[in-house]
Parts: sequence; structure tokens; C-alpha cells
Amino acid sequence: MQVFNTENYNQTVALGERFGSKLKKGAVIAFFGGLGMGKTAFVTGIAKGMGLDCEVSSPTFAIVNVYGKNSELCHFDMYRVTSWEDLYSTGFFEYMDMGSVLCVEWSENIENALPDNAVKVYIEKGNNDSSRVIKIDGCDFQI
Repeated sequence: MQVFNTENYNQTVALGERFGSKLKKGAVIAFFGGLGMGKTAFVTGIAKGMGLDCEVSSPTFAIVNVYGKNSELCHFDMYRVTSWEDLYSTGFFEYMDMGSVLCVEWSENIENALPDNAVKVYIEKGNNDSSRVIKIDGCDFQI
């Protein structure tokens, strides 16, 4: 497990960018952490690291935001997903089959559906309101 400390939003985005630059097609990134912990900030960095020129926003109400001409990055919010039927309706499995990189917020709601090789990112508050402790598990490269 790799552990990182960031002091603000920009550092969280920068860490996500380094991480995103090394992701392979089809990677599934499962995010764990409470409301406002910086999951979307990290995904913003992932998009930058993947070379995508897009405005990343939280998919809270849309459930999934898709970025890139060929759906290279799919950003899910599984907060309101409570059943297998709900999960199927999000397009989760279709995007996985397409080889898109999937970033999944509130992964604890679909943990049984995550592939065995999913990278797990745990984000929690650090020493102050803007600092974060970010733990990355299951990653086969150094960030």
C-alpha cells in the first residue's frame, strides 16, 4: 500500500495526475472516503494524467460522467446504487467491457461487483480541513 499526504486541493489533483499518467486501459479505481474528502479532485487529476481535456464534475446526480471521445474515462457515483438492478442500469459493466478506465466513488456500495484487480483508493482527512491522507492499494506501479 502506498500512502501520500496532500495539503490542499491542488496537491490532490497533482497526485491524481501522476497516478492517471500510468493507468492502463480498462483499469478500475475504487474510491472510499466520506463526503468532501477529495475523490472528485483526485479524478480531476486522473483525467489530466490521461491527457483528457475536460471539466471533471461530481457525478452525484448523473450517476456517471463520461470523458473523452471514446469514453476513455467513466466517473461513477454509486452512492444511490443499492441493488444489482441499479448497478446494471448505470452501464458499469458495459463501460468495463469497452476497456474504459472506471473511477468509482462510493465503491463500498458495489464492493461485490468490483473486479479482483481493482485499485482501491482510500481518502481521509489529514491534520487540517484541507489536508488529506491518501492510501492506494493494489497498484502495480510506483506513483
